[in-house]
Amino acid sequence: MQSLVIVAHGSHLNPGSSAPTYDHADTIRATGAFDEVKTGFWKEEPHFREVLRTVEGDEIYVVPLFVSEGYFTEQVIPRELRLDGWDVSEWDSDGLSADQATLVAEDIDHEVHYCGPVGTHRAMTDVIVRRAESVTGDPDVGEGFGLAVVGHGTERNENSAKAIEYHADRIAERDRFDEVKALYMDEDPEVDDLPDYFESDDVVLVPLFIADGYHTQEDIPEDVGLCEDHTEGYDVPTEVDGTRIWYAGAVGTEPLMADVILERAADAGADLGTALDDVRETTRVATGD
Repeated sequence: MQSLVIVAHGSHLNPGSSAPTYDHADTIRATGAFDEVKTGFWKEEPHFREVLRTVEGDEIYVVPLFVSEGYFTEQVIPRELRLDGWDVSEWDSDGLSADQATLVAEDIDHEVHYCGPVGTHRAMTDVIVRRAESVTGDPDVGEGFGLAVVGHGTERNENSAKAIEYHADRIAERDRFDEVKALYMDEDPEVDDLPDYFESDDVVLVPLFIADGYHTQEDIPEDVGLCEDHTEGYDVPTEVDGTRIWYAGAVGTEPLMADVILERAADAGADLGTALDDVRETTRVATGD
């Protein structure tokens, strides 16, 4: 019996932050690849500490719905899941290459395949591109467009920037967009100055965040100049200093994110059957491509 557990941050202040997690769980549940699909949160119920007690399967795959390797994926989640013997060296990662570690969850006495975060998986690159397609309504978007992949960035966790740069570089190598840049909220190059970094008349801005919240709904729109006050709203696209900016919102809300979760589980040994193909097809239909 295969079980999938998707773990995410959640929020006491923004109830909508958990919506993408539930949506992706529903998409995966519909494929029938797992006998059960559970969700657990840091700031909502069911809590990380309790969620494994609700699982009935004997093959358990835990996938963190987080952007980068760091405090939550390396310390909080393993601790709260009570993964016996966990050490970050189990992943043997350079900050981008966390794969999976098989450990025993002490309080349920079951092995758990603990996977790396979705944000550093190679399949996330395709989700970012799909996000650009979704916001422009053009499945062939690229020529004549720039693409800005935007992250938080922080000196406290250098891996935060690594994930942004990794996907920006991979997309640039495809030569689909005229320009691809990695920009940040809290370090240079800053998203506030987005038009200064692009020559393209049109730029798609995709924030590498799991859910829409304070940063994606308030900070970025106001900092970039899409609006003076986020409560007044803004158009998509909005012209800022001669550049039309197509603001996509959090990448984690893109339906194709379910594919990345499945890819993580597959890399850890889950038997998915046709689930990957099914998800790619159904999420493309869902976004109207």
